[in-house]
Amino acid sequence: MEIVKVEHLTKVYGEANNQVYALNDVSFSIEKGEFVAIIGPSGSGKSTLLHILGGVDRPTSGKVIVGGTDVYAQDEEQLAIFRRREVGLIYQFYNLIPVLNVTENMTLPILMDGRKENKERLEELLDILKLKGREKHLPGELSGGQQQRVSIGRALMNAPAVMLADEPTGNLDSKNSQEIVELLKLSNRKYHQTLIVITHDESIALQADRILAIEDGRITRDEVIRR
Repeated sequence: MEIVKVEHLTKVYGEANNQVYALNDVSFSIEKGEFVAIIGPSGSGKSTLLHILGGVDRPTSGKVIVGGTDVYAQDEEQLAIFRRREVGLIYQFYNLIPVLNVTENMTLPILMDGRKENKERLEELLDILKLKGREKHLPGELSGGQQQRVSIGRALMNAPAVMLADEPTGNLDSKNSQEIVELLKLSNRKYHQTLIVITHDESIALQADRILAIEDGRITRDEVIRR
């Protein structure tokens, strides 16, 4: 079952002679539950693509359809709801609120959405992410690996249809990096969530079901690694 469909996606920065194509007529689709790695050199358009998939940055032209919804046919209020409910975003720099503790950071998107937290899900995630006993810790009291676990928990709390991770291991050593990848793969298997990861790390890319390579804003390779 198709969960993400991208049609003729283009993103242009600048005007007239100063135009730069970050994405140039990109089209592909992703099946529900698939783990896709997006690779490519710096400046190839990877992060731009991820931000557009997540409803963070509007395309110049083209369509993004997630779960049957035409993402950019929505108004700003609908788009904000889409970002909170349908996608989970994980960044290299964690983006945790420094004055909020682990539990507060993980449940913030739900509270902002005016919904009650699912305590059972919270407890399950704290256990899976090995954050039990650290619920009241502030981000500054956690290691980098622990902070990234909190950001994964925050992304998972809403049970999003799609998880988007932008260089999620970029600030971590090899041991913590592999632990984070294993947690993302676990969420992919346990919750049947579609996982799209941008990475420069070939060892991470080779753990995906499929690799998309981008260069100069175009898809140059689309390879199924495993089914």
